[in-house]
Amino acid sequence: MRQILFAGGIALAVSILLTPVLIKAFSRQGFGQEIRVEGPESHQAKRGTPTMGGVAIIIGLWAGYWGSHLIGIGYDADGPSASGLLVLGLTTILGAVGFLDDFIKIRKQRNLGLNKTAKLVGQLVAAVVFGVLALQFRGESGLTPGSLHLSYVRDITTVTMGSVVFILFVYLLVSAWSNAVNLTDGLDGLAAGSMTLVLGAYTVITFWQYRNACETNPGKGCYDVRDPLDLALICAAAAGACIGFLWWNAAPAKIFMGDTGSLALGGLLAGLSITTRTELLMVVVGALFVAEAASVVIQVAVFRSSRRRVFRMAPFHHHFELGGWAETTVIIRFWLLAAIASAVGLALFYSEYLAVVGD
Repeated sequence: MRQILFAGGIALAVSILLTPVLIKAFSRQGFGQEIRVEGPESHQAKRGTPTMGGVAIIIGLWAGYWGSHLIGIGYDADGPSASGLLVLGLTTILGAVGFLDDFIKIRKQRNLGLNKTAKLVGQLVAAVVFGVLALQFRGESGLTPGSLHLSYVRDITTVTMGSVVFILFVYLLVSAWSNAVNLTDGLDGLAAGSMTLVLGAYTVITFWQYRNACETNPGKGCYDVRDPLDLALICAAAAGACIGFLWWNAAPAKIFMGDTGSLALGGLLAGLSITTRTELLMVVVGALFVAEAASVVIQVAVFRSSRRRVFRMAPFHHHFELGGWAETTVIIRFWLLAAIASAVGLALFYSEYLAVVGD
């Protein structure tokens, strides 16, 4: 438990202190955000706000993770694990793809960075490397970080994938979650605040899996997850980094996370869902991100088939802005939706445990 607190505290401190340094550095370099012309008129005032603040989140995440392990040496805590390093690697690679995307936008002074093909290739490479390695590194109990079974709260043993199908599934998750968080990052603090809530829920989930791991505490309701405590450290560190960044990113934002942060955080969700054996549960906990992505899919599909729009603008947080809601009202209410989804996900997770234990 102490390691988890250390991870969150260190990440928060690094993120909250590093972000203003980045604001000054990026402002001097002219690394300002370009704004969509077709977006809400009020957003045009944000043009030139420093972007690529996701760098602070990623550095805070790494600092919290490694800092907690260094402190943990003093009381014989376990060291870094395969699962933890794989999730961190996936997060960082996608952050690098996002950084390149942001950098191109800034250099060319437009709202479009990498083309769709280049971004998809980056996501594909990250997903394939993660998927292949997730099936390696067997622990003492024979578990690997990833599983060939589809999972809800634990593996669904009746649904099995081959290695190739598993890698394709990993790519689907990586692409879906990274794009979903990227689409949600359209209002000041919306993505960072929502991610904090989701990661808070997953800190509880991974810690519960650690306390009831089959490897150390076999019995009814135990979880076959390779490195749950290390994953809890990552969740806590990422949540702390998001809170530290949110201090400066809350409306009116002094800096945006950019694709550097949103793609990295989406990859983090994908990696966590796979390594914790909760791919379907993540859909519930991260329901806000799912809804944002779904609104874009629905808007495009309906418009192409009927030339009509379901929403005034997609992603649908802009729909409410164009309907007259203040930006801060949209943000707070969407945070509440993220909190409700996280609470429902936790309730489903715990109710499944009770059902198994009660059998």
